[in-house]
Amino acid sequence: MKPTPIGKVVGASMVGTTIEWYDFFLYGSAAALVFNTLFFPESEPLTGTLLAFLTYAVGFVARPLGGLVFGHYGDRLGRKTLLVISLLLMGGATFLIGCLPTHASIGTAAPLLLTALRLVQGFALGGEWGGAVLLVTEHGDARRRGFWASWPQAGVPTGNLLATAVLALLAAVQTDEAFLSWGWRVPFLLSGVLVAIGLWIRLSVGETPVFQEALARREPQRTVPIVDAFRHHWRDVGVALGARFAENASYYVITAFVLVYGTGPAGLERGTVLNAVLIGSVVHLVVIPLWGALSDRIGRRPVYLLGAAGVGLWAFAFFPLIDTESFAAVAIAVAVGLTLHGAMYGPQAAFFSELFATRVRYSGISIGYQLASVAAGGLAPLIAVALLDAYDSFVPIALYVAAGALLTLVTVLLAGETRGRDLATLGVAADGGAESGSVSSGTAITPE
Repeated sequence: MKPTPIGKVVGASMVGTTIEWYDFFLYGSAAALVFNTLFFPESEPLTGTLLAFLTYAVGFVARPLGGLVFGHYGDRLGRKTLLVISLLLMGGATFLIGCLPTHASIGTAAPLLLTALRLVQGFALGGEWGGAVLLVTEHGDARRRGFWASWPQAGVPTGNLLATAVLALLAAVQTDEAFLSWGWRVPFLLSGVLVAIGLWIRLSVGETPVFQEALARREPQRTVPIVDAFRHHWRDVGVALGARFAENASYYVITAFVLVYGTGPAGLERGTVLNAVLIGSVVHLVVIPLWGALSDRIGRRPVYLLGAAGVGLWAFAFFPLIDTESFAAVAIAVAVGLTLHGAMYGPQAAFFSELFATRVRYSGISIGYQLASVAAGGLAPLIAVALLDAYDSFVPIALYVAAGALLTLVTVLLAGETRGRDLATLGVAADGGAESGSVSSGTAITPE
């Protein structure tokens, strides 16, 4: 079978991550802006927001389960099929959220249904990232793996950009009453069109050559990939989890909690904060591939360490800039924060892929990535709101981000450099195809 061109592979991977993260971030924005009123109307404003973010966090709890299930079958059946399923599940759940009756219509059944659909979203997203990343990393070559693998990562700001742009447009052309009445449903319903486009593109690519080679090389698999990942690659799973903590926590503080802080204590208009996030997402989209390309030249670790240290320090400037109530200052706060975040997110896909052997790679990167999503990303807006409620100050929130950055710095410093590893032979023993255990401390193959 003729190999799929890398540009087409990148497009198929990125369009899926863009759509799925559009759906996911749309929920986060709606949780901050309208769900507290529509689904938890009997609560105090900040309490309602806290309850809305609890349903937001529920989606993160489902992500490790999605990573387990999709990783298991992705390592057995291949990457492509599971990516199609994840896209259908995410798009269907998001479309149905746009159709949900509110608390005013069906009472407590409304937040229950919302939570159920959020669980489906989280389950689907738990399986999406690993497959999308491997679709690219297992097609490309070692010399530019950081650059090519950064494009599925760029689907995250692209999805956020789409979600924020649609919400900002609606905020500009609608009154608050119209937005609360029906306008909030429009971006959720639009996901149906996006999913159709994504499926058409994603179905056009073939299975990855690295997986096909591994499938041809080994005997029928008698073990469970996720069990092997924990048994033989527990250190690599830990590296992925710790490396992801600062990246994930900082991202949701910068893009989701900023809506709460900006429209609450800072006293800004909703449109002002949304437009600042919109500008920041454009910057994020540009810098992620640049950081990925830099990691191909100087290594994954130096770039990742720069990003972790940067977000830990920037947290103490981020909130004072928002408190100025200047749009320019708010935009700078978000843009610089996302630029530093991109230094972690750009090389991350290549870094994590280079930790695991082929037969457990989907399971390994998914579970490490998604466990951190619960511990860091899912709880970050919730913790930030609770800290704000308890202390009425941004300082504890900045300290929380800095603590996450310290954890990531230590983890990445202890991890080995992975740049240039051969994914096809990574973990393959010389005795005829059995794959070995942890490879996190292995020697990288320097690209020519």
